[in-house]
Amino acid sequence: MTSFPGAPRLIRGGIVFIDPDSGAVKRVIVLQYNPDTLTRTLLPQTVTEEGHDRSQALRLKGPPVETIKLDAEIDASEQLENPDPIAAQLGISPQLAALETILYPSSGQLISNNSLQGSGTLEILPLQQPLSLFVWGKQRVVPVRITDFSITEEAFDPDLNPIRAKVSMSMRVLSIDDLGFSSKGGSLFMIYQQNKERLAQAATGGSLPALGLTGIP
Repeated sequence: MTSFPGAPRLIRGGIVFIDPDSGAVKRVIVLQYNPDTLTRTLLPQTVTEEGHDRSQALRLKGPPVETIKLDAEIDASEQLENPDPIAAQLGISPQLAALETILYPSSGQLISNNSLQGSGTLEILPLQQPLSLFVWGKQRVVPVRITDFSITEEAFDPDLNPIRAKVSMSMRVLSIDDLGFSSKGGSLFMIYQQNKERLAQAATGGSLPALGLTGIP
């Protein structure tokens, strides 16, 4: 069935993985269905008041700590109706694995580090992952770190492959405080913040009479 020719093209949210130095795209994960809700929490970074210094009351140390939470649904019903041979054999296991492996260092990295330990290498650095970007339209392409991830598998095929699941994900936005100004991630965060500032300028301003005031007492 073809869609109505005048219907707007649906843009989906997702996660893009890039090289933190070059910015080269390494992998793209597109959400099957856009979540119905997106919860964002902003915690301001205020100056800690030591000795009740009143001069610090209005100062900010940097951008707020922002977290993003969403619930994404994955369903193999359409693929099974078509039918799709991968969905028929594995259900949605490949899609779940693509999301889960975001949190894993690669097996190659683990094997390499184990070999280094066996050879007596004194210091082995923690494994560096690609930089994750949460993409929610053109205005929101923001570097993130996934802080919480859970999967609820809700239906299974006869071989117990999951065919429907809900993925709950929490992400912490990485700002210039985390990445620095000179990095690719820091540059993307600044674009994200500047987009917010431009949107704020487009908002209609209020007035004191609307608040029942003629002036500030």
